[in-house]
Amino acid sequence: MSTKHKVAAVQFEPTMFEKERNIARLLELCEQAAAAGARLIVTPEMGTTGYCWFDRAEVAPFVEVVPGPTTNRFAALARKHGCYIVVGMPEVDEDGIYFNSAVLIGPDGIVGRHRKTHPYISEPKWAAAGDLHNQVFETPIGRIALLICMDIHFVETARLMALGGADVICHISNWLAERTPAPYWISRAFENGCYVIESNRWGLERTVQFSGGSCVIAPDGQVIAVLDNGDGVLLSEIDLDVARARRVLGETVFTQRRPELYPELLTDTFSWNPRDFFGLYGHEPWPTGKTSRVSVAQFAPRDDTGQNLGEIAALTRTAKAEGAELVVFPELALTGLADPAASAQPIPGPATGSLVALATELGLYLVCGIAEREGDLVYNSACLAAPDGTISVYRKTHLTADEASWATVGDDWTVVDTPIGRIGLLIGHDASFPEAGRVLALRGCDLIACSAAIKGRFSSSHAGTEVGQPTPIPTGPDPHHWHHFRVRAGENNLFFAFANVVDPERGYSGLSGVFGPDTFAFPRREAIAAGGTGLATALVDTTNLDSVYPTNVVRRKDLVSMRMPHSYRGLVKAVANNY
Repeated sequence: MSTKHKVAAVQFEPTMFEKERNIARLLELCEQAAAAGARLIVTPEMGTTGYCWFDRAEVAPFVEVVPGPTTNRFAALARKHGCYIVVGMPEVDEDGIYFNSAVLIGPDGIVGRHRKTHPYISEPKWAAAGDLHNQVFETPIGRIALLICMDIHFVETARLMALGGADVICHISNWLAERTPAPYWISRAFENGCYVIESNRWGLERTVQFSGGSCVIAPDGQVIAVLDNGDGVLLSEIDLDVARARRVLGETVFTQRRPELYPELLTDTFSWNPRDFFGLYGHEPWPTGKTSRVSVAQFAPRDDTGQNLGEIAALTRTAKAEGAELVVFPELALTGLADPAASAQPIPGPATGSLVALATELGLYLVCGIAEREGDLVYNSACLAAPDGTISVYRKTHLTADEASWATVGDDWTVVDTPIGRIGLLIGHDASFPEAGRVLALRGCDLIACSAAIKGRFSSSHAGTEVGQPTPIPTGPDPHHWHHFRVRAGENNLFFAFANVVDPERGYSGLSGVFGPDTFAFPRREAIAAGGTGLATALVDTTNLDSVYPTNVVRRKDLVSMRMPHSYRGLVKAVANNY
């Protein structure tokens, strides 16, 4: 049986109060896709009715039960062509509760449905949060999962579906406020090694400009087909074998997960006022916060610790001259990449002693990667050297296949309070796992310092869009439209300082950056290093107005507070099959 299937994303501009016109147009576009051979056809969120409803009373004439008249019409088309169709519509259940729903319809009728679990702004005026969490539907053309718009902001949703075996996530949306294909869409495909078929609406509705950009995204994050603007059908192909390999940057990430380190994912630390919660009973109170300059430094570490220390010192002095109070260096920057087991150093020891002396002399914080030796064991570690002479150590918890041949895996997270803010440490491949960043966010981190030596492609450009957006949302070309580690910052509402090795001859692209806590804030609060050895420096603000409740998104963490941890138990279970 073939593992390759033709798929289609339908892009469409529905009109409010014209349900019959919308359904007829959607059926026309689906017929076009099916006639072209599409076995899976995805249509936009709320495509049957439009989206911007005032309240329950206004949308009431347009809601339907499932199955019902509308789903029956799409089922007839699916039966005629032997295909599967995802339809977005407002649903009413037997108790009169309304939901924003996606329905998967096949040749034999309804296969399943998803009710949007994470409402966006106006939806609580009429819709309840969905109660059908993280499902995967087995079909002859693959394992299919459904998400609706805002749902994809949350790392847990797509992760649970991928853990459930999803080959493709059908994401239907009314996306707005940025160029599309959106970075979040790309990262969810990339980090889970699965396809994302994105069907987004376009056009203007009640002053809201929707972004279009419907697309098909491959498991490596490549956008393999895209429709920028206007009504239309986008055809592409998926290969189930590619999705089932579950590889991220060449690594079999689902076998490298550490569920025993993830129990905190089921907690909800931002459900209470975080200014009260952190520091409760006088334990580990948050740093007050301040405005600081933070730098990431990228260079190519050599097999000579003394030479590396010289490079680190020179870059640190340059960063200090630019006002930096924290400088983050790449993975294994102290001891080199070639033979970490041979170059490993004790902590404390001469190498970290030099690092501490530099931090003390210049009155700043340094984060640097090092191969650490403790007796017969070697760890891939990162140390945070403080100007008061103290040093904190983190041992990498997620090892690549190559690292597992020489390094012992770490078993704990490291969080350090500084005047800059609460800082969590990650190393390279750790950041490929969305669970890692989320745990640190739940611990109240303002900033993650990530020392990295990552090869491969984790960023891509955008040629620009024809969809006009209100100022200051950019629409022109962008060489770094998608940067996976910018998404890591935004999804956790924290600053992400990513310092990567730059050595093109050995496959390290650099692209280090300091990324801000809100990916929808334009102009972006970030700095990205140009090619070659050098620095990127950005302003990091962890301050708060004189208010009982946090006024800064990095302390308030809006997205983190909207999570639904009661449905996340699957994240702490070992994967039993499919991988």
